Amino acid sequence: MMLPQLLLVSGATLWGLGWLPLQFLSNQGLEGMPLVLLTYSLLSLIAVPVLWAQRQHWRAQYLHVVAMGLGGGWATAALITALADGHVVRVMLLFYLAPVWSVLGGWLLLGERMGGLRVLSLALAMVGIGMTLGISSDALRPLDGNDWLALSAGLAFSLNNLATRAADRVPLASKAVVSFVGSALLGGLVCSLLQQTPPPVTATIAWQVGLLALGWLVAMTAVQYGLTHLEAGRAALLVIFELIAAVLSSAWLGDQQIHSREWLGAALITGAALIAAWPERQVSLSPARSPLA
Repeated sequence: MMLPQLLLVSGATLWGLGWLPLQFLSNQGLEGMPLVLLTYSLLSLIAVPVLWAQRQHWRAQYLHVVAMGLGGGWATAALITALADGHVVRVMLLFYLAPVWSVLGGWLLLGERMGGLRVLSLALAMVGIGMTLGISSDALRPLDGNDWLALSAGLAFSLNNLATRAADRVPLASKAVVSFVGSALLGGLVCSLLQQTPPPVTATIAWQVGLLALGWLVAMTAVQYGLTHLEAGRAALLVIFELIAAVLSSAWLGDQQIHSREWLGAALITGAALIAAWPERQVSLSPARSPLA
């Protein structure tokens, strides 16, 4: 059954196209952490009642829920903050080390099998990422603050993936919305620390942000369904479709030209995702090995 793979790829692709509405809102003075705070606070109006209504179902795995909220929330907050002020290529490259953390974490913490195909898909994905983003001597300089933010965002995203996979008793609806609360809380904390405030919200901006929030809700639900039904390592590689969508759409719709290395890198990443999605034998997950149990 390919439904989890298809939904995960679809949700990741929507994420990759997210720069379009973000760029549009940025032109109206709404960007960065204020945008995260505003949008995810709106989504939290949906998330909090859902979490409260399903609290009896996830109470036994509340640590998994906390990990998903903090992991998903920090992944969003840190990545947007790093992209706002850092070197985009370095930020994206460091963030997309997430498949490495998820594959290794799934192997070490969840007992997932790490066969030859999984190792091959991981290697192809990392080479494809390097070719797509372009690695030069500038990309190898020491890490700065934004680089550490991007690296921590990738780690947080991997934590979210692992917690989602381990949380077998948490309803899908709770998994889909808990990171909204985390993003709102962490976005508010960052705005408070940096003394950033959103611009005045007009009726036009309100419905535009509402539409953006709806798109993120659909994307997150699709991704969480995929993360729930796939191994952490395979899921992390499929999420790389976000990178393909972001790079190619920005090249087609922006001012950047698509070079041969972008096409080759995208082809390698796509091949890695297809290999990762290839059905393997049933993998047993031992609850005792869950890092959050």
